Amino acid sequence: MEEKRIKQYNYTGERLLIFGGSYSNFQALEELKRIADEHGFNKEQIICTGDVVAYCAQPEESVNLIKDWGILTLAGNVEIQLRNGDDDCGCNFNEGSRCDLFSRQWYPYAKARLSEASIDWMHGLPDVVLMDWNGTRVGIVHGTHEETAGYIFGSTPWEEKKRLIDNLGVDLMIGGHCGLPFHHLEENHLWFNAGVIGMPANDGTDRVWYAIAEMKDDEIVFTHHCFEYDAVESSARMREEKLPQEYAKTLLNGIWDSNEILPPAETALQGQPISLSDIQVCFPKKPVIVQSNRA
Repeated sequence: MEEKRIKQYNYTGERLLIFGGSYSNFQALEELKRIADEHGFNKEQIICTGDVVAYCAQPEESVNLIKDWGILTLAGNVEIQLRNGDDDCGCNFNEGSRCDLFSRQWYPYAKARLSEASIDWMHGLPDVVLMDWNGTRVGIVHGTHEETAGYIFGSTPWEEKKRLIDNLGVDLMIGGHCGLPFHHLEENHLWFNAGVIGMPANDGTDRVWYAIAEMKDDEIVFTHHCFEYDAVESSARMREEKLPQEYAKTLLNGIWDSNEILPPAETALQGQPISLSDIQVCFPKKPVIVQSNRA
């Protein structure tokens, strides 16, 4: 097994913008950058949990935007496979499943369109980030630190989340990969997933998700946020490039073509609009979840 590339650093800023899975969706990535700029986030305050490249039509443009932006970016399983020269995406799809068959279309497409400079950039990405945020130990991973393509969902038993948190020696974990935003606060520890911006969250809307974390009165306050972008343009580009039409349709209708990676609890929520933007998750001094007036 390849040794994990771990980046450790101290962060003394007051806030972070966190997102994952731009999935070669250049239109969504452009809109998120516009939002970040509008709210005054600089490059040191932004973290991407990986999978810059995947299903959509503009992998090279997406990598170049992230590179030029200069934000902290983790290697997702797709970046690891690409930098290793592998022939599949490493997404842990069941062999012969619809997701597996579709990956045999979009992965070679992405691989063929990425420049040598983009692949070189991927070689410099960390697999795991350990960040000390004013005394709070934060682990940042794509899937898990044990398995980059490992799936952790909201319904994943707390015992498994806590085992991974303890194993990495952190207070809270920020993860990605699963495609759905969620938070799980228990036993004075937190697992937080900002969701992804490259595909909707299987909730019947074309919205995509990111998060903001702010240090307030010795607490870190996490909030989920969603936005809309030019999904029509992104979908049209996928159709033009003969990429999986089912994924192009998902960009517009917000329904995943297959729920094969989802546990039963998440599968049962398909098509139900997610309502997380009125919740604040406060950590670590007396961790509580409180309602706010955010819409």
